[in-house]
Amino acid sequence: MNLRAVIVDDEDLARKNLIMMLETYCPEIDVIGEASDKEEAKSIIESSNPDVVFLDIRMPSGSEGFELLESLENRNFLVVFVTAFKDYAIRAFQANAAHYLLKPIDDEDLRSAVDKLIATKETFTQNPGNYEAYFNSLQNLADRLLRNKETNRIAISHTKGVKIVEEDTIAYLEASGNCTMIYFKDGTRYLDTRTLKVYEEILDEKRFYRVHKSYIINMDMIKEYLSEDGHIIVLKNDVQLPVARNRVSTFLKTVKGTL
Repeated sequence: MNLRAVIVDDEDLARKNLIMMLETYCPEIDVIGEASDKEEAKSIIESSNPDVVFLDIRMPSGSEGFELLESLENRNFLVVFVTAFKDYAIRAFQANAAHYLLKPIDDEDLRSAVDKLIATKETFTQNPGNYEAYFNSLQNLADRLLRNKETNRIAISHTKGVKIVEEDTIAYLEASGNCTMIYFKDGTRYLDTRTLKVYEEILDEKRFYRVHKSYIINMDMIKEYLSEDGHIIVLKNDVQLPVARNRVSTFLKTVKGTL
C-alpha cells in the first residue's frame, strides 16, 4: 500500500531531510506537498487530501500543529508527530496511540513508523468511522502537552481502530505476547497492539500497579489479598490474579498507601 504524504515543518532543512529519508527507506510514501506554516499547510492538506501528515509540533511555539488539526474540516488522514520532545511528551504520545518520531530521526524508527502507518491505514480503510475517535485522541494529546490539562483518558489501539476510554473503567490488564488484553469493569475486553510495559509507563501509577510480569491491576478493584494460597489477589469481579513473590512487599506497601 502506498501512502500520499504532506510534510509540515518550519525548518526547510528538516523538511528536505525527511523527504530524502522517506525516498531512501520508505518508497511506499509519496510526498505530494510540504509546508512551512499553518496556513500553507491547511491549504495543501485541504486541496490534496493526503493519507498522512508528518507534522512538527514546535512550529514555532508548539501549538500551531494542533491548531492546524483543529481547523481542518475533513480529517480523514493519519498524523505522525515529528518532535524533539522527550520524557513526559513521549508518555503522552503513547497514551494516545499517536505515531511519532524523535529528532534527529533514525532510519529504523522511520521504517517502523511507516509500517505501523500502513497497518493503521488498512484498518481505517475498512472502518472509516475510526477517524473520529482517532482525532479525539489527538485532542486528548493536545490537552496533555499544551494545556497542562490533567486527563485520565487514554486511547486504545485495537484491531478495529481506536477507542477512547477513561482509565478508571479498566479492571486489569494482561500481557498477551507483544500485545495487551485490557479487561473493563463492565465485563468487556479489548486486545491492544502495545505491550504491557507501555501500559505500565502510561497509566496513573497511583492507581495502577504491576503485580506480576503478566498483570497490571486497578488498585480500586482489589477485594481481598490471600497470602496463604500463594499470594493471590481477588478482584471485586471475583477474578483471581497472582502476585509475583518478589513484588509482594512493595505491593502491600502500595495497598496501604491507597487506604
